[in-house]
Amino acid sequence: MESHRRCVFRQKFQPRYEERNAMKFSITREALLRPLSLVAGVVERRQTLPVLSNVLLDASDNGLSLTGTDLEVELIGHADMDTLDAAGATTVPARKLMDICKSLPDSTMINIALEEGRAVLRAGRSRFTLSTLSAAEFPNIEEGKQDSELTLPRGTLKRLIDATSFAMAQQDVRYYLNGMLFELKPDEVRVVATDGHRLATAAATGQYDLAAPQRLILPRKGVLELARLLDDSDEPITLVIGPNHLRARTGGFVFTSKLIDGKFPDYERVIPRGGDKHVLAERGELRQVLSRTAILSNEKYRGVRLFIESGNLRVQANNPEQEEAEENINVDYQGNSLEIGFNVGYLVDVLNVLDSDRVHITLSDPNSSALLERALDDDVKMAVTAQYVVMPMRL
Repeated sequence: MESHRRCVFRQKFQPRYEERNAMKFSITREALLRPLSLVAGVVERRQTLPVLSNVLLDASDNGLSLTGTDLEVELIGHADMDTLDAAGATTVPARKLMDICKSLPDSTMINIALEEGRAVLRAGRSRFTLSTLSAAEFPNIEEGKQDSELTLPRGTLKRLIDATSFAMAQQDVRYYLNGMLFELKPDEVRVVATDGHRLATAAATGQYDLAAPQRLILPRKGVLELARLLDDSDEPITLVIGPNHLRARTGGFVFTSKLIDGKFPDYERVIPRGGDKHVLAERGELRQVLSRTAILSNEKYRGVRLFIESGNLRVQANNPEQEEAEENINVDYQGNSLEIGFNVGYLVDVLNVLDSDRVHITLSDPNSSALLERALDDDVKMAVTAQYVVMPMRL
């Protein structure tokens, strides 16, 4: 697995800067802290290369550029300085610099200068000396071939990721599941995540300036770091797609991530079709019922039984200590009774991200997956639509 991972993510790196010994500037705490916090999030605490624990600072007439990378994900942020006395570049420990900035009072003016190979930070009556490593040692992801690009609102991309990211696998041997599938089309952006036990997909329709459809898998860390750059605004974010990387530009930040080289499962085949049992339930009430019942479920398997009958949903759980929980909730359902088991955590995860008051659950039999969606009136149109598939459990 590790050798395959190295093969998948192998890429040429080159030094970004020639070393410049002079650097001196001043900047407010707030101007430095926000980009630094985001950039430092990319930096891993434990690195095989010492320079990867650092953040690259480059002070020039264009402002202060901050860069962090772990060789798979790179984030470049920008900050406006108050004064620039000497342009230059160096790298300093990312976490230490961030912790120092966080500990300083609001509106503090920070002065940073390179002195005898060390970065000296002065703020009021405080003084900190940080070790540095040469900026020339800092790796740079080369600009590669660009296949295409598209622009969409940050809020739209945020809703897509928020609706699906919980279903991504973690450290699965099927490496292509440890990320999120992006399907980009001229009229739709769709994201899909699955860990093999549940699947989440969300789509946003629109008119996107995209020459040809694109399909790519963004690794888990890339998805999570990209999400940190997003908000609910209509400000644009531009996605630039290359053969082995995705680059995103928005709000003064440039984000780059390697892509996973693999084939994502055919998720369309996983989505159940033709289920004849339709249950409508209040989302918030059902979430509370499941959460309470889960307290007495088996801690290892977290299984609960759902008994669906006309107008009622009964939820039961028990554990090896012979403890039991049972809850009932009124639902809109008319049909034959059904008993089916689920991992309660998977159901609660879906109910946590659904953005409707009611949830629509489609079922067919105890051995088939359930399809969960928001319950919508026919005349309601939403910018982002989502579907969730949860596999049943044998209890």
